[in-house]
Amino acid sequence: MNINQFKTKNAMETKFEDETQITPYLASAYAEGFCEGEGASQNDQVRAWSYLIGTGLAYSLQGWYGRTANSMIEDGLFEKDGTVNWEYIDSL
Repeated sequence: MNINQFKTKNAMETKFEDETQITPYLASAYAEGFCEGEGASQNDQVRAWSYLIGTGLAYSLQGWYGRTANSMIEDGLFEKDGTVNWEYIDSL
């Protein structure tokens, strides 16, 4: 029996490019571009949105987050579980 068969893959991103753990505060800062999120790379902004969507936080914060998350899901950037469509994003 392979023990790895019981491990589940975490679909959403949980770390930024520099291996910093994503927190609710940092995810919202990077997604919106304030404080610590100012000047964030596109990849880190994508990771932040993945976290917000995957945890459901995008739908409990102010309405703009939920509307933006839904729009990005409809556009194919993310799955509903926060999985990032990196191939599509890299092609933009």
